[in-house]
Amino acid sequence: MDMKTQDISNKELEALKEIRNSLMHRGRIPSIRELMASLGYRSPRSAAVIYENLIEKGALRRKRDGNLQLVNGIADETVRAQTVDVPLVGTISCGIPVLAEENVEAMIPVSTRLAKPPEKYFLLRAKGDSMEQKGINDGDLLLIRQQTTSQNGDIVVALIDDEATVKEFHAAGETVVLLPRTSNKKHQPIVLTKDFQIQGVVITAIPKL
Repeated sequence: MDMKTQDISNKELEALKEIRNSLMHRGRIPSIRELMASLGYRSPRSAAVIYENLIEKGALRRKRDGNLQLVNGIADETVRAQTVDVPLVGTISCGIPVLAEENVEAMIPVSTRLAKPPEKYFLLRAKGDSMEQKGINDGDLLLIRQQTTSQNGDIVVALIDDEATVKEFHAAGETVVLLPRTSNKKHQPIVLTKDFQIQGVVITAIPKL
C-alpha cells in the first residue's frame, strides 16, 4: 500500500529516522527493544505498535523470512531534499574474494554531499581486514560510485570470476595489480590482466558503530 508523508505521525517519523540511522551504521533494522531504548519508551509494546503502524502505512514491509525491510521512497520530505536513496546490496569481502549478493537489503538515504547526483551509487558491507590501513574495517558500510574505469590508487570494487573484492587499483600496461592495504600478511596482491570488471570506486567508509 502506498503511503503519503502526511499519513505518518511525528512519533512514527522519529522512529523512521532511527531505523535509517541503524541501517546506515549497523546495516540492519533495530530490534523492538533497541527502538524502545533509542526513542525513550518504557515498554517494548510501544515500539512494537510503531512497527505495526509503519507496516500498515507502507513504510516497512515484512519479508518472507520474517525480517522487516524499509520500503524504497518512504522518507521524511525535509530529509529527502538533501539525500538520495542508495541501495545496500549484501556483503563484500576485504580479504579472500567472496560472492557479492545482488539482492537489495534496504534503500538508505545518503547525503547528496557524498552521493552526488547524477552519478549512481550503492552500499556494500565490508568483510575482513585486508584494507584496514585505508580506514576500511570489518562491518563498515562502503559508499561506492558505480563506474567501470579507475585510476591508479583508487580503492575499487573488482569482480573476478563473478566474485567481488575491495582492493587498491594499480595498472601498468596490460597488467593490473589489486593491492591489499593491511599488516596482515595472509592477504596477498592479486595480479591480473584486464579480463575482469570494475564495479565501482569506494568514496567513503561509514564506520560500524
